[in-house]
Amino acid sequence: MAVTQDILESWRQPRAVVRRLLDRGRSEPFAFSLLVTFLFLLFLHLTPFLKREAMAHPEVGFTPRLYALGLGLMACVPLFYLLAAVGHLIARTMGGRGGYYGGRLALFWAGLATSPALLLHGLVLGVVGISGVTSVTGLLVAAIFLTFWSVMLREVES
Repeated sequence: MAVTQDILESWRQPRAVVRRLLDRGRSEPFAFSLLVTFLFLLFLHLTPFLKREAMAHPEVGFTPRLYALGLGLMACVPLFYLLAAVGHLIARTMGGRGGYYGGRLALFWAGLATSPALLLHGLVLGVVGISGVTSVTGLLVAAIFLTFWSVMLREVES
């Protein structure tokens, strides 16, 4: 299936999608590609806000802000792997029987499946700026991500 179709299906049946991805077999390049795609969408999510900030505070231009964001996101790659390992270890203490690969797959796919809400948050952030509305949408995105991650982690650990 196409990634976009899997993302849409994840909003209805996240367990089925992550199970199908896990049944493909272990593929570290595939898991890494999910993380890179998620980080790229995270980058896109923040560009409208960075443009807004560059216009409001022109002493730092838009391009240096983009470079800093890109470098910061690349530096977060090991942190995502660490977070996936911690999630797996926590699940293991609760009786999980999966492996580290399943933990990575659950985290990376949960991030990618959250991308429609994430992009909506970026649009709101770029149009409205920092306000109560963006705080509410940010909390909503975080809740969606945590829900996806917990459901998917439970599935890969069972």
